[in-house]
Amino acid sequence: MFHVRSLTTALVLGTFALTAPAGAQNKSIIVSSTTSTQDSGLFGHLLPLFKSKTGIDVKVVSQGTGQALDTGRRGDADVVFVHAKSQEEKFVADGFGVKRHPVMYNEFVLIGPKSDPAGVKGSKDIVAALKTIRDKGAPFISRGDKSGTHAAELNLWKAAGVDIEKEKGPWYKSIGQGMGAALATASAGNAYVLADRGTWLSFRNRGDLIVSVEGDKRLFNQYGVILVNPARHPTVKKDFGQQFIDWLVSKKGQKAIADYTIGGEQLFYPNAEDAGA
Repeated sequence: MFHVRSLTTALVLGTFALTAPAGAQNKSIIVSSTTSTQDSGLFGHLLPLFKSKTGIDVKVVSQGTGQALDTGRRGDADVVFVHAKSQEEKFVADGFGVKRHPVMYNEFVLIGPKSDPAGVKGSKDIVAALKTIRDKGAPFISRGDKSGTHAAELNLWKAAGVDIEKEKGPWYKSIGQGMGAALATASAGNAYVLADRGTWLSFRNRGDLIVSVEGDKRLFNQYGVILVNPARHPTVKKDFGQQFIDWLVSKKGQKAIADYTIGGEQLFYPNAEDAGA
């Protein structure tokens, strides 16, 4: 059966399809990934290295993790590269993906204004900090986009004993956008926001924002990569997609991830050899 990929994917590939020479158009894959891997600049660092090694072009569709996995479920991507382990495992268990491979990790951080209206700056207890933000009604920005970061935020509210759907008030603003937009909104409104460290380090419009809470083991942020199941979607370019995955988890790919820094600070830590990650 002939399968037509979605309009979103078509738009992503449109320019490439018009400009690529005949015969080169097919040596490309679509990777559905998170806004954090895109906004942090990681793909800008990795993809030229991968292309020089294999000649394969990678077109990234940048979305929240939930949307990225949905893109894979529809067969509109060849590979998904996201950060919500339980959702990734379900994606594979439901037959949409072949195998989940751990790739790298970093951590989430609670970003907040220098003025610190909730008084949480310097804490290493994210649960206590969130309770205080709720109690004081300090402004908080949520991505609200079903991303891996949004899922982590909701899990942390739950760990804090806060039913955020019932207890949120004017202090809690859900924007339904990506990490960069959430940080920009927090910067404009001197609000707190949960962010992945990679995007925070690459974010330029910080205003009066600083890292308020870091170092809590509950802020661990693991990334995984999965080939979309070609048995379910025959349009999947399984050979090229698998080459991308194999390179990411290889010594060279892992070194390339470790080598990506901003201002001398490493953004992601490779851990493909950790089978339990």
